[in-house]
Amino acid sequence: MTPARDPQDRPLAALVAPDILELLEESPGAIAAEVEELHPADLADVAELMSRAQVAQFLAALPAARAADVLEYLDEELRTAVLEEMPTAQASALVSQMTPDDRTDVLEEIDEDVAEEIVSGLPADARAETERLRQFDPDTAGGLMTTEFVSVSSAASVDDTLEAVRALARSGRKEATYAIYAADEHGRLAGVLSLRELLGAAPGARIADVAWTEVVSVGPDSHRQDVAQLTANYDLIAVPVVSESGHLMGVVTVDDVIDVIQEEQTEDIQRLGGMEALDEPYTSIGFWQMIRKRGGWLTVLFVGQFFTASAMQSFGSELQKALVLSLFIPLIVSSGGNSGSQATSMIIRAMALGEVTLKDWWRVALRELPTGLTLGALLGVLGFGRIVVWQRLDLWDYGEHYVLLAMTVGLAVVGVVAFGSLIGSMLPFLLRRLGLDPASASAPFVATLVDVTGLIIYFMVAVLLLSGTLL
Repeated sequence: MTPARDPQDRPLAALVAPDILELLEESPGAIAAEVEELHPADLADVAELMSRAQVAQFLAALPAARAADVLEYLDEELRTAVLEEMPTAQASALVSQMTPDDRTDVLEEIDEDVAEEIVSGLPADARAETERLRQFDPDTAGGLMTTEFVSVSSAASVDDTLEAVRALARSGRKEATYAIYAADEHGRLAGVLSLRELLGAAPGARIADVAWTEVVSVGPDSHRQDVAQLTANYDLIAVPVVSESGHLMGVVTVDDVIDVIQEEQTEDIQRLGGMEALDEPYTSIGFWQMIRKRGGWLTVLFVGQFFTASAMQSFGSELQKALVLSLFIPLIVSSGGNSGSQATSMIIRAMALGEVTLKDWWRVALRELPTGLTLGALLGVLGFGRIVVWQRLDLWDYGEHYVLLAMTVGLAVVGVVAFGSLIGSMLPFLLRRLGLDPASASAPFVATLVDVTGLIIYFMVAVLLLSGTLL
């Protein structure tokens, strides 16, 4: 998915677009030769400066394979609109030239009826391949994989394999040619070697002698996050997808993994901000869809703050007797919310990187509790000192019981920060255990939860220490 950009961010496109538009009107047949040296991404930038009708004409002026490359780099919203408005025959011709995984992704974006018409216009082999890939969930390995890979028999010689790879490279488009997969006599995945290893192998050797037999693979139903994690852990450039019987179905290439990582990080950041993840670029999403994505969580958080008011109401008599306690409420609740948000952010990221799993919850709890107590003690000392120093400097008169008041604030901060750290670190584990995305434990959500408990801790400490004096 390519986000829309301002024309000023693409100076090359702005420079060549006028010439291409002029050729489009006067001599469309000359466009292919004129733009032959430009990268498809640059041509996509040029297309995004045109009207939709002109984009369709521009793509028609390019060779089908070249136009398909440009189509892959187009902004998602523009690409969808162009394909839906384009004649079905032209759309099918373009889509058929795309790699299988990109073709499936593009069809997923457009109207279902239009997609079916485009698929029906594909060549028989491409149609069968596309329909098979569309059966998988887009967020799984099966939905990400391409069927364009190189597979040879384990018994084949290095020389024969080199000739086969050369023939495949000449005959057509193979997306994953940098890894060669070896299959046993039953067609099951038995090994893998890189193109560099193949070129460096001794002449006359068999593939079984030079291929790695410990192949890291995933099933077609594996979640895209698992695929990305394997790619990062093992420094892979492609992850093979195998069936239950061990037969190679396809491969997920590193460019798709990078897209997955970007999308997952975007979703996590948006959820951490206290909203649903956006399904489209920010500049493309509709007004009411934006309201729906943000309004739900804001409503939940707003209702959650009702409990904060209830907590304060429960200790209303104490507040009336010692109004000075209300001065430190923002300090108390913000300290707990901040510590909880820190803990939540760290654990969510650690989960995303595979550093912690569900079974590690107790280790995290044993780590966060003393950490929270230490951080709380640090902030508590600052709060205690603030009250004592200001009293000594006559900047504020807290009365003769200012030491007890300072102790109340200091101890409350210790308790609230420790509780916030513990709850903030445990909430992602709870959500994961319930089958939810841990990123839903957003910073605003944790802050709202700790606000309520923080006030209760604060007033309970105040009742214990100040009874008979200020209360």
